[in-house]
Amino acid sequence: MLHNLSVILVRTRFPENIGMVARAMTNMGASSLILVQPERWDREKAAPLATPQGFALLDSAVLEPNLETALASFSVAFGTTARTGGWRKDVIAPEKAAGEAGAAAREGGRVALVFGSEDKGLTNDEVELCTRLVTIPTATEHASLNLAQAVLVMLYECMKVTLAFDAGNRRPAHNTDSRRATLGEERLLLATLQEILTAVDHLPEDNPGWFMQPMRRFLRKSRLRRHEFDMLMGICRQIRHKLN
Repeated sequence: MLHNLSVILVRTRFPENIGMVARAMTNMGASSLILVQPERWDREKAAPLATPQGFALLDSAVLEPNLETALASFSVAFGTTARTGGWRKDVIAPEKAAGEAGAAAREGGRVALVFGSEDKGLTNDEVELCTRLVTIPTATEHASLNLAQAVLVMLYECMKVTLAFDAGNRRPAHNTDSRRATLGEERLLLATLQEILTAVDHLPEDNPGWFMQPMRRFLRKSRLRRHEFDMLMGICRQIRHKLN
């Protein structure tokens, strides 16, 4: 699974923390690091905390302008948060997230573990871009973890799932359909559906995005595959043609 997994750090404040994350990733065998709008990215300041084992990760780190762009090619994204309650519902534990990540990876999908800034975490809009929300249980008085600690816990759970699967000597399930749809494809489908549903007066023109949220949740629960995405896009094209 870990070869299909990327760690995405959003607006990380200190390069030293990126270095510690790189070291944690090498400990667990993860090799893909993506940085979204780091406040002050400095490879030389990150290197001592990464140790020589993490230098290659720092050198290959990919910089992205925003989280939406960074997630476009991924099938599932697990956003991490210390804040729960309110509208941040359906929060799962790391071991459950690892199990779901393993299932997605075995089907050929790319998996993202997303971590927000050290002081504020992920924004509500960024959480909406993720398919799942994860929290690491801690003592109530000290809920916030160091960034590298959080990455290490998540990767440890993912590595356990990988080792357990390999130990079972099981072959990956043969998929006769197609890969999972990416989050970029999901966004394209939702935008197209919103356009069509607005055109047939099913959605109000003043705030259609709010009414599309149940559709987004439905698509994510269905684990949309690429051939299903193609089918639904084809239906939308035919409806648009008839409307025109």
